Amino acid sequence: MRFTVLGPVEAVAPGSAAPGLAPRHRAVLAYLLLHAGVAISTDRLVEAMWGPLPPDSARAQIQTTVAAIRRMLRASEADRMLVTRPAGYVITPEPGQLDLDEFTGLTAQASAASGDPGEAVDRIRAALALWRGEPLAGITAAYVEGARARLNGQLLTAVERLAELELSRGRHDDLIEELTVHATANPLRERLCCQLMLALHRAGRQTDALHVARTFRATLAEEQGLDPGHAFNKLEQDILRDAPDLRPPVTAPAKPQGGNFLPYDVPDFTGREDELDGLIRLWSGDGGGVVTISAIDGMAGVGKTTLAVHAGHRLADRFPDGQLFVDLQAHTAGQAPLDAGAALEILLGQLGVPAAQIPASVSDRAALWRSELSGRRVLTVLDNALGADQVRPLLPGASRALVLITSRRRLTDLDGAHALSLDVLPAADAVELFAAIVGERAAAEPLAVLDVLQLCGFLPLAVRIAAARLHHRPRWTVAYLADRLRDQRRRLSELATSERGVAAAFTLSYEQLTPDQQRMFRLLGLQPGRDISAEAASTLADLPLDDAEMLLEDLLDAHVLAQHQLGRYTFHDLLREHALATAAAQEPADARREALGRLFHHYLHTASTAIDHLYPEGRNRRPRIPAPATPGSPPRDEAEAITWLDGERANLMATGQYASEHDWHSHTSRLAATLHRYLLGHAHQADAMALHGLALRAGRRSGDTAAEARTLLDLGEVHFWWHGAYEQAGEHYGQALDLARESGDRGAEARALQNLGTLSARRREYDRAEDHCTRSLGLFRELGDRGGEARCLTDLGTVHERRGRYEDAHEHHRQALRVYRETGSRIGEIIVLNNIGLLNQRQGRYDEARRRHREALELSRRYDFPGDEAESLNALAEAARSLGDLARAATEHDTALTLAREFSYRPEQARAHAGLAYVHRDLGRVDLARDHAREALGLYLALAVPDADEIRAFLGALPPTANEPEAPEESTADGLS
Repeated sequence: MRFTVLGPVEAVAPGSAAPGLAPRHRAVLAYLLLHAGVAISTDRLVEAMWGPLPPDSARAQIQTTVAAIRRMLRASEADRMLVTRPAGYVITPEPGQLDLDEFTGLTAQASAASGDPGEAVDRIRAALALWRGEPLAGITAAYVEGARARLNGQLLTAVERLAELELSRGRHDDLIEELTVHATANPLRERLCCQLMLALHRAGRQTDALHVARTFRATLAEEQGLDPGHAFNKLEQDILRDAPDLRPPVTAPAKPQGGNFLPYDVPDFTGREDELDGLIRLWSGDGGGVVTISAIDGMAGVGKTTLAVHAGHRLADRFPDGQLFVDLQAHTAGQAPLDAGAALEILLGQLGVPAAQIPASVSDRAALWRSELSGRRVLTVLDNALGADQVRPLLPGASRALVLITSRRRLTDLDGAHALSLDVLPAADAVELFAAIVGERAAAEPLAVLDVLQLCGFLPLAVRIAAARLHHRPRWTVAYLADRLRDQRRRLSELATSERGVAAAFTLSYEQLTPDQQRMFRLLGLQPGRDISAEAASTLADLPLDDAEMLLEDLLDAHVLAQHQLGRYTFHDLLREHALATAAAQEPADARREALGRLFHHYLHTASTAIDHLYPEGRNRRPRIPAPATPGSPPRDEAEAITWLDGERANLMATGQYASEHDWHSHTSRLAATLHRYLLGHAHQADAMALHGLALRAGRRSGDTAAEARTLLDLGEVHFWWHGAYEQAGEHYGQALDLARESGDRGAEARALQNLGTLSARRREYDRAEDHCTRSLGLFRELGDRGGEARCLTDLGTVHERRGRYEDAHEHHRQALRVYRETGSRIGEIIVLNNIGLLNQRQGRYDEARRRHREALELSRRYDFPGDEAESLNALAEAARSLGDLARAATEHDTALTLAREFSYRPEQARAHAGLAYVHRDLGRVDLARDHAREALGLYLALAVPDADEIRAFLGALPPTANEPEAPEESTADGLS
């Protein structure tokens, strides 16, 4: 995750833009970033956004904004960055995540490099390269003008320090254009003007220098009524008389260049700008004779050698005593790794040491190597290293040298080395590389190019091979190449030429592993998910956790695994295919199925334990999963449960898909039944629909009527609650009721009746609803299912409320609330609290209603139930409107609408639009009222509920025209809600 404020305010996730933020959201985020590490209170944020006269809804808008920022961070797996402290909100970016922090750090490094002007210049130029236009662009808030002025002041200070250094080095010609731009933009900056005058004078442009002086003097007098300072006047006089002390410093003649033994630098080198800048900044020049070492590691084919060679050529002019290169052959087909003695012989020869003077022993050669480098400025690339032991004898002693090492392994034992781990190319860089090789055909098929790159996993070696194949086959289209690569059985063979191939490179990496590491690598290829935890890997491999974790870390260091999230391990897509192919070739079929069986059981049992923590009232209706032979560390409470489920959701879905496709029908059905409440309650309706669809097919294929009935009920609930597809939900409930009675599953029968009762109540068919719920309640009580009993009591309370039986309604809701609290059901408690609040509204007790809805809202947010959060907000808004607080009602309906849209919660979208229609009508904004009413009507008609008649009547009662007053600040115009 990276944040920028030195230009447009943005939050960018690796490889793509993070979920979008509205301008006001970005304004709040930027203010927190400008004060990173400092607790900022809500009051301070309100003042920063609106100044001394904020709108009434300011605090609510800030809370909504912080929630939106948290969601964005959570989507990018950076949610721990923003925390709430007693004193306020604190955001703490990691090093390298905030451009302002980088800018400040680089300018500080430049100040520290006072003994090396060249190094200081490099640091400042790297700092200035972070600026992308006007700071804090794209946002408006009360604080922005002052903050922008302070940031621009820091920029100009850096520019002036750069000019001072460059002038001291005699590089005035290179400065003139740059200084002219800044001086024009800042015509009252005296020091900047003086530096431009001096640069022009030293370049022989005395007339231009004096013109700059006259312009500055006139502007200063006109705009501020002031005269220039003493330093300016003296410089102007010295230029007039061509004073000798203004002449450029005399620089020593350059030393003759040493030999350059670096390999060919590919002309189509693309991207890696951040990595290159880092390597260039890393070089510390004369810094006390200390050797600078950078170890560049990464998976096979990621472009380590290409980067090292390109960086070497970019830095060559800083190493006049030579640029050396040796291939240590750690992963060269048919070659043993080069020993230190042979490598030293090559390097000494490149330095010009005659062969007859190179000693025989490794220790003597190493000593001569260090002696020859003493006092020299030499760049050395040690390519393709096996490990630290191979490299250590090749390192210089006290020398002004830079050593770039490439290796497929992390050289963790190489003390003092700067580590740079390369990832695959960003999409834009991969497109540029592909187009540079292919030519015009790439521009003609941009979408097909992206398909090819994704199939190559954006791995530079794979991209180069794919592009080269296309380049040499003029009849092929890019789309045809993509179709060939889609066939997983031959993808790796397609990514090969006569001299190199992706699979061959992977095989060399695999052969360097120990037997235990190779087995873990093979088994990891079997698992269908995108990543895996150490505990899941230990189950897959049937190993103790400590042993499994050690093997995973070894594979991580060997770059055959990656780690994009702490504690989780994943493959590059092409390496995953290689691991799967290797497992198919080397692991017996029974061993492969047993390993997957262990993994699936681990996922299912841990998921069951997590769901029991979150929804304890539903234990009776979920399948019981026995503990595995080697139990792991399942979640211990609600917080751990939701963390585990959120982290493993994609893997659980993948195992369900795999099990369905490979005839593990029981696993698919049990997994869907286990995860249902979590997926339904946390707005993962797409996953719920997919998994229940697989489970339904599995139940029908296996002839498990009971499983089919339960799955139909689960699918019906997703249709009912999230999509508002009541007709389809009713069909599923009816089919489930018939199957439950046919199979004698009384629990499923009770649940089907209860769901049919809920549906009938939504359609205002209260007799039918009461009948269904009463029969369901009796069954649940017979079965001892307290969770089912509480749901029926809740529905009956709603039916009594709609019929005006308020005492009966209160009694049923009180009973339901007691059961939910006794069983620990948070979601049930939220539902009942909202129902009690709605009942209070019907009785005119609006303050009490808001108190209940507020309790429900707080629980919804604490336990991350977005659907119930939207319901609570709509209910709060309805109570506020009844109290006459229309501004608050508008804000709460707006927030509910945003949330319901975000999670595609259609019933609450309709309710929010209807509420806003009433609010805007009461405020006299008839056109806005009409717009929202039409939106609500469309949704209600799609839902096929009686509410459509009410909103149609509302529309008919509105006057045909209206003069709209201007919307106040607390409306959603600023994008906060």
